[in-house]
Amino acid sequence: MKKRIMAVLASVVLLAGCVPVQPLEDPPERVDVKSVSGEGKTFEDGGDLVMALSSEPDRLDPTTSSSLYTRYVMQTMCQKLYDIDANGEITPMLATAMPSISKDGKTVRIPVKDGVKFADGTDFNAEAVKTTIERGLNLEESSRSAELGPINTVKAVDDQTLEVTFDQPFAPFTAALADRAGMIMSPTALKKEGDDFGDAPVCVGPFKFQKRIAQTSIKVVKDSNYYDADSVHLDSITYQIMSDANIRAANIRSGDVQVADTISPQDVDALQEEKGIGLLQSNSLGYQGLTVNMGFGDNPDNFKTPLGQDPKVREALSMAIDRKALVNTVFNGWFSPACSGIAPDSPFASKASNECVDYDPEGAKKLLKDAGVELPLKVNMKVSNTQDTLRFAQAIQAATKEAGFEISVQPMEYTALLDAQDRGDYELLQLGWSGRVDPHGNLYTFHYPGAGNNVTGEDDDKLSDLLTRAGEATDMKERKDLYGQASQRIAEINSIIYLYRQKNLTAYTDDVAGIEVYSDGVVHLSGAGFLTTGGKR
Repeated sequence: MKKRIMAVLASVVLLAGCVPVQPLEDPPERVDVKSVSGEGKTFEDGGDLVMALSSEPDRLDPTTSSSLYTRYVMQTMCQKLYDIDANGEITPMLATAMPSISKDGKTVRIPVKDGVKFADGTDFNAEAVKTTIERGLNLEESSRSAELGPINTVKAVDDQTLEVTFDQPFAPFTAALADRAGMIMSPTALKKEGDDFGDAPVCVGPFKFQKRIAQTSIKVVKDSNYYDADSVHLDSITYQIMSDANIRAANIRSGDVQVADTISPQDVDALQEEKGIGLLQSNSLGYQGLTVNMGFGDNPDNFKTPLGQDPKVREALSMAIDRKALVNTVFNGWFSPACSGIAPDSPFASKASNECVDYDPEGAKKLLKDAGVELPLKVNMKVSNTQDTLRFAQAIQAATKEAGFEISVQPMEYTALLDAQDRGDYELLQLGWSGRVDPHGNLYTFHYPGAGNNVTGEDDDKLSDLLTRAGEATDMKERKDLYGQASQRIAEINSIIYLYRQKNLTAYTDDVAGIEVYSDGVVHLSGAGFLTTGGKR
């Protein structure tokens, strides 16, 4: 059986023009390198750093965006109340300390910085924080409401103190404020721009928005209003959209860009050997998976299908995929199999969340026959049109034939794929999630009915109860157990079939420093700059 799947995968990989198939032995242990420090180094003043961005961000609005690549750009412009550090620990950012929480867990107070201004000169204070949080709760198009939890009231006690009360305790709240829900927007700009805020975003940050050329680039420039402007080295950062991995690698080699995200496993080994190029790598809190339409959107043709309606069919698809073989073959052992929405190195990981379905194509075929479907079962799968994604999609397409599936692959631009997902215009699609430090951000938002990222139509009472209780629990052991149970229930439903975890691979030229890439996948450039021994532009 193993020889057969390897032969199939070999033909797929070779047809796609990739390197030869790698053996299935465990890959070598790879040590994370999360930053190229600027400590003890001398930076030049100014300059424009160019980053090659693998996909175009969606709208630059923290309340509505859903793209990882938007987070890259917003990181330089929109500071949050909290952030995460290299160890995945939550630390204050625009807040001055961790929240104080009442004994019943229902009242949270957050102290915020004084003497800070937004890029448009508006004063930053607790009232501005209140405006942002209420927008996240109440805006119809908000993707943040589920992340913020069962909030009852939001009040500015004084200029430097925010108070939030909850109907029930909500443990993931601080973690939510360490991501987009905690990116504080200028109330003046919100009033002026309204729903068009994402076209001209204004926040607190080392840089401010200058311009965007659709499908080409986004430019941010140093913000003189920033409270720590003296520590900012660069004049500007230009994010060049380069969806082709080969082009990103070529531009790093030539020095035309100084940073490039999502380096392909097909290129990374060669790049590591080249003089003048460094590599950052960190394990991911996120995942890549298959999302199944079970009842989302207006077109029943997308979900009134055997895959959308029968859990046996979804289970069969999960069983038909040899995750380890696919990952090692397509990605040269750089990535790892994923079996749930909780990363194995998360403090919330457990035996239950790490448990993976056995690869069993014969058993999968029997499930399809038991479900009474006509074989081969035809399924349309939408994917992004990047080389690595297409390689993996073609490998899935080939490998699942043995179990009775006939999967057609439909490539799309990344933003078009996001749009199709958000409208429910798909039967099956392959997309990922960059991951959050608290499992609430990886599970609840995708699996709770009506939550911002529940684009499958999933509505399961048992799972909803587990996810609600996990969010309300304040004991770490209890939360870990509940998320383990939730992971097992998700594996029974299979609205998302988890496949693999990427390693965040970011290349840089050695004339720059001050770059960081943590487990949330975001490339941090706020402290970046050109070294005095460099000089490339």
